[in-house]
Amino acid sequence: MKTIHWLGTGLSSLPGIQKIAQSRHSLVLWNRTLKKAQQAVNALGIHAQVKQLEWRILEESIAEGDLVVSMLPAALHVQVAKLCLIRKAHFISSSYVSAPMQALDAQAKEQGLCFVNEVGLDPGLDHLFAHALIDKYTKSDVFNPENQHSFRSYCGGFPKQANDFKYKFSWSPLGVLKALKSPARWIADNTLQQTEKPWTALISYRFKRIDGLEEIFQAYPNRDSVPFLKQYGIADNWHVQEFVRGTLRLNGWAEAWSDLFKKVDSLTGEKGIEELAAISDDLWAKYPYEEGEQDRVVLAVELEVKEPEGEATLFKQSYSIDETGNERGSAMARLVSLTVAIAVESLLADELPAGVTTAPHNPQLVQNWLTQLSEMGEHIFVHA
Repeated sequence: MKTIHWLGTGLSSLPGIQKIAQSRHSLVLWNRTLKKAQQAVNALGIHAQVKQLEWRILEESIAEGDLVVSMLPAALHVQVAKLCLIRKAHFISSSYVSAPMQALDAQAKEQGLCFVNEVGLDPGLDHLFAHALIDKYTKSDVFNPENQHSFRSYCGGFPKQANDFKYKFSWSPLGVLKALKSPARWIADNTLQQTEKPWTALISYRFKRIDGLEEIFQAYPNRDSVPFLKQYGIADNWHVQEFVRGTLRLNGWAEAWSDLFKKVDSLTGEKGIEELAAISDDLWAKYPYEEGEQDRVVLAVELEVKEPEGEATLFKQSYSIDETGNERGSAMARLVSLTVAIAVESLLADELPAGVTTAPHNPQLVQNWLTQLSEMGEHIFVHA
């Protein structure tokens, strides 16, 4: 029997670990702190081996054909993937494909290994929604590359009950702060847009809730949206009026963070990195989620298509998720780690290709993944 090695047993991993354990696979949980991993096993009431994460012992424990799930910090994924190449094991992470990870593609294919990435929430479920929308549209009678296409994908996590800061942190704020320092590229008005300060491209976004009411969020572009045109199957000859992948925040977030933006914008060089870490520590102390506090996650992906002249709307559909924390875990933890668990099952069923890949685009497999997530109690809404 293939063994699943799950690296990292923090709170964000627990729902996925529980799902894998329920499937009665051979499961080994690895964590830098052994006590924390054992606490996870006890809290979930599951049967799994628990081991302290040491690279030498991990390498010796991985057998050919095993599957390694990395829920470690993204900077460690390539190290884990290279270990998988040595041991001829498969690899899964929820993080974006980095250039060093992509460089392992040929070696993974040569050995028939699946190195699956971007199978969490964002990236992950957003990709599935995008593929589903593009597939529906391209198979419709109104498909025409000359139509005006507007694609929007926004995702955000925040406290269910808003605080003055309009945000709280589940883990170190450093990742959020670094994202604010990352340039963004997207398409608007049929023109490539870019900014060094993503928060300056803030818009108001109207989200249609399941109760039919609209809720106003603030949204801004997240890093480089442009490469995802190809990933989503949008060919070069399509007329793209708008294409953006971005971050959602509670209304009033920009005002609450205005002083922080000024600080982040002023940081440069090595000293700036140190100061950013200090700011992160301060935010972590001031705005953590309290024990038992509910979070909320909203993901909205929509495709709107107008005729070439831009008058009549020919196609308009969206997929959305609006979940809050419950007894099964935080909304963020469930949507990230349960999607990872689905990827594990899909890989074990030989449904995924060899090489470095992202969330599946095959229509049948996309629908299968979304159905499984719904059966786990997560609610996916389709608006036409």
